[in-house]
Amino acid sequence: MTTTANAPANAEKRYTVHRADLPLSCPTPEMALWNSHPRVYLPIEDDPGHQAQCPYCGAIYQLVD
Repeated sequence: MTTTANAPANAEKRYTVHRADLPLSCPTPEMALWNSHPRVYLPIEDDPGHQAQCPYCGAIYQLVD
């Protein structure tokens, strides 16, 4: 069975993510990919501030735990 994403892709510019959400990709699995950019994985754990920015849409992701 195929799961359909319910959330629109790139609807916000800032997202909060948790370690359970890793590996982090933009758009996330919950977002509709069909109307967005290609999926890209973001190395959020490597950043000293635990923050990553998508090179396609500019969305900023912050790891909170």
